[in-house]
Amino acid sequence: MRCSVTQILVLTAFFLLIWYFIISSRTCTRTRLHLGLPLRNDTSGRGVRNDFAYNNELPLIFIGGFPRSGTTLLRAMLDAHPDIRCGEETRIIPRILGMRSQWKKDPKEWHRLEEAGVDDTVLDPAVSSFILEVIVRHGPLAHRLCDKDPFVLKSVSYLARLFPNSKFVFMIRDGRAAVHSMISRGVTVTGFDLKDYRQCLTKWSATVAQMYRECQLAGGDRCFPLYYEQLVLHPEQSMRELLSFLDIPWNEAVLNHEKFIGKKISLSKTEKSTDQVIKPLYTSSLTLWVGKIPTDVVHDMGRVAPMLAFLGYDPHSNPPDYGKADDLVRLKAKELNNVVFWRNKLIEIFNRSRNSF
Repeated sequence: MRCSVTQILVLTAFFLLIWYFIISSRTCTRTRLHLGLPLRNDTSGRGVRNDFAYNNELPLIFIGGFPRSGTTLLRAMLDAHPDIRCGEETRIIPRILGMRSQWKKDPKEWHRLEEAGVDDTVLDPAVSSFILEVIVRHGPLAHRLCDKDPFVLKSVSYLARLFPNSKFVFMIRDGRAAVHSMISRGVTVTGFDLKDYRQCLTKWSATVAQMYRECQLAGGDRCFPLYYEQLVLHPEQSMRELLSFLDIPWNEAVLNHEKFIGKKISLSKTEKSTDQVIKPLYTSSLTLWVGKIPTDVVHDMGRVAPMLAFLGYDPHSNPPDYGKADDLVRLKAKELNNVVFWRNKLIEIFNRSRNSF
């Protein structure tokens, strides 16, 4: 099978890092920022030192879940907190984890690696160092660092072993809404046919089942399931519970992420959720899927996506009753009436230059 240019580049970078960390681990046990590698400027205003030392014992936060399940919204809300920095999706972290998983699943390939002396004792430190470098260096420093890459949740048990003090947030959303959002906004995911609701919902169920198992294996003290519907309907209660789980003090800023967009919170032009998270919390997205899914798929929903019922959703309710929004959310919804304002804000953010490296 021919490798794509991206695969070749990722493999090259990965093995170069393996070599680098094998060599460097012989002379030092901790990585420091004064080794000469560049960092983005610290714009948090909290004066984090440039000799900040870090290793795999950092209390990292990993946010994941099926795409279009609110991971970008949550990372924006956490990014508004003065003690936290998540930043944009790295995209490369789940790719590295996926490659390592493929090697382990292929007996022939794994045997070749072992014969070359590249076993778990070599790969695990290399993978953890690679991930750590990406998380630390792809944005400003903060007291708590976070990675938002949806598919990292497929590797919770492995990441929990690599980073013993890390915690995970598993974003869960009604699969019908997640799949409709993915299809309507053209979010491509390998193996998903965006013209086939039945196939996408079936694969959604299988993917979320895997993530759920991984979260369960990590345990309740390491992995926190957070329902998207509850987050947008009851943001304060949801965020108080989450911050308590993460051992981070409460801060009202997490309820007003839209005020920090383009300032403390940077957004990527390539992420499909960017035009949505610049706005305050709103609930209209909860039921956009109703009436859009083919009738035969709706009729078979319980069999097509068994994880719906398992996660507490009624597969036969169209629309389901997700609950009543808090007063704060209803108040913020009034701000969305000025369509021109939000369109101009999006243009302004995209035209604003990113902070220099």
